[in-house]
Amino acid sequence: MSRGCKKKSVIRIKELREARGMFQKDLSYAADLERSYIASVENGQRNISIVNIDRMAIELGVNLKEFFNDGEFSK
Repeated sequence: MSRGCKKKSVIRIKELREARGMFQKDLSYAADLERSYIASVENGQRNISIVNIDRMAIELGVNLKEFFNDGEFSK
């Protein structure tokens, strides 16, 4: 994943999570991922697969098209 795409994905995940009033532990439980994994993704310390983006997006109430259909990704 390119650096720009990775950064935009991290921002989008955190933005959606916070907009829904979720903590990292809430998202990790819902998406069946470790909380430490969510934290390391949000801190930019870890790459994220499209499979895990999809898992998180579903739990954040958006599909992949909606996830990537954000103004940041078109820049």
